[in-house]
Amino acid sequence: MPVALRYAARSDVGLGRYTNNQDSGYAGPHLLAVCDGMGGHAGGDVASSVALGRLVALDGDSYGGEALRRLADALRDANAEIARQAREDPQLAGMGTTATVLMRYDRKLALAHIGDSRGYLLRDGQLSRITRDHTFVQSLVDEGRISVDEAEQHPQRNIVTRVLSGDPDDEPDVSAREARVGDRYLLCSDGLTGVVSEETIAETLTAGDDPAATAEALISMALRGGAPDNVTVVVAQVVDSGDPRATVVPEVVGSAAVHGTVPTAAPASTPAAKAAALARAQHQHTAEGDDDGIVVGPPASPRRWVARALATAVALVVLAVGAYAAWAWSQQQYFVGADGSDVAIYRGLPQDIGPVSMSKVYERQDLALAQLPEYSQQQVRSTITADDLADARAKVGALRSQAVACSGTTPRPLATTARPSASPSAGQPASGTTSVPTNTAPSRPAPNSSTPTTPAPAAPDAGCAGAVS
Repeated sequence: MPVALRYAARSDVGLGRYTNNQDSGYAGPHLLAVCDGMGGHAGGDVASSVALGRLVALDGDSYGGEALRRLADALRDANAEIARQAREDPQLAGMGTTATVLMRYDRKLALAHIGDSRGYLLRDGQLSRITRDHTFVQSLVDEGRISVDEAEQHPQRNIVTRVLSGDPDDEPDVSAREARVGDRYLLCSDGLTGVVSEETIAETLTAGDDPAATAEALISMALRGGAPDNVTVVVAQVVDSGDPRATVVPEVVGSAAVHGTVPTAAPASTPAAKAAALARAQHQHTAEGDDDGIVVGPPASPRRWVARALATAVALVVLAVGAYAAWAWSQQQYFVGADGSDVAIYRGLPQDIGPVSMSKVYERQDLALAQLPEYSQQQVRSTITADDLADARAKVGALRSQAVACSGTTPRPLATTARPSASPSAGQPASGTTSVPTNTAPSRPAPNSSTPTTPAPAAPDAGCAGAVS
């Protein structure tokens, strides 16, 4: 008896550095595929969606003995298209994509694989990997130089040795498998296997949940594990062709759901044509009857949104704490500046952030700028930094001293020098002289010395000459 598939596809951008999803996934009645793009922000998503666009054309028909050849030809066409687009657009140079594909025909499945995305089979409760990674680390395992456990932690485990990159030598591995009722298949990008162990994957597939719930559980596990990469999974179960649970609505997820690269050459009645129309609509849900609707990117699971909401909340808290710490530190800073025509002590920072003032007057001083030397006026207008409030007050004190010196009003002590009287009157010292006891001879100035005089009032400081009156 012919068989059918019960399937689901899910994808998430992950929690790492990526802002776009470079994975593409597809699940249809005859085709399951996961493509993991690489080559930068612009190239990876293009490469994966281009490859999926060529593959989706195979869904909708059973090619019998031609299945393996058709699948290999579709991947060669995808590789040639990647090469063409890279030549025409220099920004896409170096892009490439993995591809892990299962195509159903009769009671068999054609398997094609290139890169480090993986395919797993759960049969009779036992999980086995049905693909071989095309990576540098896998070659070390094959040569017996490291163990499988060591490969999982190897620092170069992400170096792929073969992908669809536009090179004519990029040939996938192609094989055929028997499809047994009850078998469960998982196709996934390395965003899942990089953080979720095969033991956990086996437990999840064995739990017996429907493919949609199983796919969502795997995505949630990857997110809980940090999900540094995009994560895409396709889960399918082989059922009898007459099983009412068999799925007939194709699902497109990842970058292929938002790029118009799925071809329209397929007959209008096939799921591939409907997927093409949906891809061009970019996330718009199209209803064509109970069995003809297309699902693009199923609604995000509550767990996924909870994880993102928590991550956003943590980021906001960190920003708020940092902002408060910066504000608290600024309130311990002081400087001397101009407040209109007067000198003032400010608290905060002298620099403003856009329209937001970072300081305010803390103490207004009874000291006009006009009383200061011109140079000091300029310093105050440009602000004078201080170590703390006491230092700011000390700097104002120094400015006040300059103002007093510039005013020329500070009295200076007179010199007290003894002088003899030229014609003293009876019992009174002459004006400008110091009286001397009668029993002591008056002192005389040294020969040829100048007679000392009382100094004149001090003139303003030379630096005050340019002071604004």
